[in-house]
Amino acid sequence: MSGHRTTSEGHPSPDTATDVVRWAVFSCVLVPLVLLWYGTSLAGATGTALGLAAVTAACRVLLRRSEQSEARLLTEEPAPPLAEEQPPHRGHRHRAGSGAHRGGRHAGGSAPVD
Repeated sequence: MSGHRTTSEGHPSPDTATDVVRWAVFSCVLVPLVLLWYGTSLAGATGTALGLAAVTAACRVLLRRSEQSEARLLTEEPAPPLAEEQPPHRGHRHRAGSGAHRGGRHAGGSAPVD
C-alpha cells in the first residue's frame, strides 16, 4: 500500500504525513461546499478553497522536508566529540569586571541634585 510504510519488524505503520495531506485536501473540497450550502457567495467559497489549498500545499512541503531531514538524521553516523571541551558559559550574574551596574546607589548620573 502506498499509504503505509513497513518497519524493520514488518508491522505496517501509518504514513501520518500522507494522512494529514489527504484530510486537508478533503477539507479543501468539503468546506467550500458547506459554505455554498449555507448561502455564502460563490466568490467567497472560491476564495476559501484557494486559501485552504495554499495552506495545504505549504504544509505538505514542510512535512516532506521534515521527513527528509529525519531520514538523513537516522542514516548519518554520530559526530565525533570535540577535541577540546569549552568551559560552560556563565550567565549575566557571573560576569567579571568593574561594571557600573553592581547594585547600590550611583554617584552622578541623571538624578537631580538640590
